[in-house]
Amino acid sequence: MHAFKTALLRAGQILLWLIITFCLVASAAPQFLDRIYYRGAVSGHFDGARFFNPDGEDTVRPPTGGNRSGFLLRYLAGDDRPEWPARIGTEQDRPPERVEGGAMRVTWVGHATVLIQTDGLNILTDPIWSDVAGPFDRFGPRRVAAPGIAFERLPKIDLVLVSHNHYDHMDLTTLKRLWARDRPLIVTSLGNDTILRTAGIAARGVEWGRRVPVRDGIEVVATRNHHWGSRWFADRNRALWSSFVIRLPGGNIFFAGDTGAGDYRWADAAAGYGPIRFAMLPIGAFRFQEGQMGIGSHIGPMDAIRVWNRLGRPTTLPIHWGTFRLSWEGYWTPPRMLRALQACAGDTSGRFAPQNIGRAWDIPAVTPPPPPVADARLAACGTDPRVTALR
Repeated sequence: MHAFKTALLRAGQILLWLIITFCLVASAAPQFLDRIYYRGAVSGHFDGARFFNPDGEDTVRPPTGGNRSGFLLRYLAGDDRPEWPARIGTEQDRPPERVEGGAMRVTWVGHATVLIQTDGLNILTDPIWSDVAGPFDRFGPRRVAAPGIAFERLPKIDLVLVSHNHYDHMDLTTLKRLWARDRPLIVTSLGNDTILRTAGIAARGVEWGRRVPVRDGIEVVATRNHHWGSRWFADRNRALWSSFVIRLPGGNIFFAGDTGAGDYRWADAAAGYGPIRFAMLPIGAFRFQEGQMGIGSHIGPMDAIRVWNRLGRPTTLPIHWGTFRLSWEGYWTPPRMLRALQACAGDTSGRFAPQNIGRAWDIPAVTPPPPPVADARLAACGTDPRVTALR
């Protein structure tokens, strides 16, 4: 009995010291982990220290409401989330070295990583080949679907777009490999270039609305979206987030990056740069509790259709699903919900269609868009049993 009491007392002392240590770290860590990535003049989305969404800030609170610690405990516990597969088989594309002229060949590598080959250019968006999306390639969501192109099979990359600094979009391990091998032009938004330079990677960090020439007749425009950025908790919004328009002779490319809906007018602005031939829109990580259809920082299939409407209904690849588990919904829920909403709302164009990871896709030329999906009809479809039954 005495030995038991002694052990219990010792355990209590250890627990007390752990609590004290945690409190000390919690008070010191924010200052230690904070970083200044950008210094510049105050603007409509920068207060002199941190960036913000000019159309209203709804990305700070946890997606489930309540407090952040309760959200994290609930998310880590797993509660009643639908099952996810441990591993999904994927196709492996072997892309050509180049695609010349006006043809366009696209391969979804997984998550927000897409290889686009057109006009003699090889373009990658938010490249991640790592198995884990998190610090030190060790802590964070683990990949369940292998990349649709083996890194060794990638052609020489000319242009890389990095939308923001979250680990599933700015993977320094992959970016270092690309930089060492190909020295591509890397375009990102303000402050993220500082992070990349610290890792030995040269990049152009630009403001919303700024243009970066690629070659004659081709340029990248950093455009607004609705999100946030952080790599170390306390450095929240020290760097900017963005979407991108690549202006091309045969019609533009739009990459939404990672985004919530906000006021949707960022999509109108992207369409204002000219007809969009090909778009990449996120549809996953939109649900953190039963019944959610979107959160402040992530659009789901319903909001993605609304964005697609505003872009002019181009040929569109749904991204940001099926690779890393970041939220509550089931593995197949995003594409199934997208199809169910389209069927209910009467969109039979096939222009916004899920694709397999690793399967090459030839993008058609710009043609007149199909009729828009009526917003009132889309909202009503959100209550359709074929949609609400999806978890």
